[in-house]
Amino acid sequence: MRIALGIEYDGRAFYGWQTQRQEPTVQATLERALSKVANHPVSVICAGRTDTGVHARCQVVHFDTNSERQARSWILGANANLPSTVCVLWAQPVPEEFHARFTALGRRYCYRLLNRWVRPAVDAGLVSWERQHLDADAMNEAAQALVGEHDFSAFRSAGCRANHPVRTIREISVRREGEHVDIEVAANAFLYHMVRNIAGTLLPVGRGERPVDWVAEVLHGKDRTRAGVTAMPDGLYFMSVRYPAEFGLPEGVPTWPQGSRPE
Repeated sequence: MRIALGIEYDGRAFYGWQTQRQEPTVQATLERALSKVANHPVSVICAGRTDTGVHARCQVVHFDTNSERQARSWILGANANLPSTVCVLWAQPVPEEFHARFTALGRRYCYRLLNRWVRPAVDAGLVSWERQHLDADAMNEAAQALVGEHDFSAFRSAGCRANHPVRTIREISVRREGEHVDIEVAANAFLYHMVRNIAGTLLPVGRGERPVDWVAEVLHGKDRTRAGVTAMPDGLYFMSVRYPAEFGLPEGVPTWPQGSRPE
């Protein structure tokens, strides 16, 4: 049986998603918890790996098991064995052809900035901080040059192992909500540090240091050295994954388990 899970986590507590020598990682922590529920070793595959300090609102993973459990049991059992910094949001059986990474049609990220002249305290590590006033409208206008299928070499960090730099951004927006500026990006897939590099390139536009059309010039130049710096991981959230409707998976976080919403 193949099970898909939606996962939420606070990236400050982990050395990224992928299991490595440095501990803890989200993958290793989740696999240990699920192995206790399944009563056998469990290995999970995720929709998109995240770096140290990057958070997830609804990462999606899948794993195979011979253990028969109700969805509620996978959720409650895993959460009982997980630290407070990570939890399972939902669980659902899926057919064998489902793959958390390769079946995905698209992913969505949000980069959240606190835009005020004093640093954050309560939200430290949960938002990025920009002390200079940002023109969110100018950033949003500049960002529209990135929509569509392009060679994103200018936003591809060293160490990226993707076979090619071509990706398709379905939509991108920059919006202000009080002291916060959110950069939201939806694409079929992302290159290594792509969202953070986009954020780092939009910031000079927001500060008035670069014109709106500079982002388009950077994109077409395909030169990473001409783009902005890589923005900090603080404030970057893996928001959701979109799959073919036939799998019936939620895109994001369901408020109540199916059939259990109180009247």
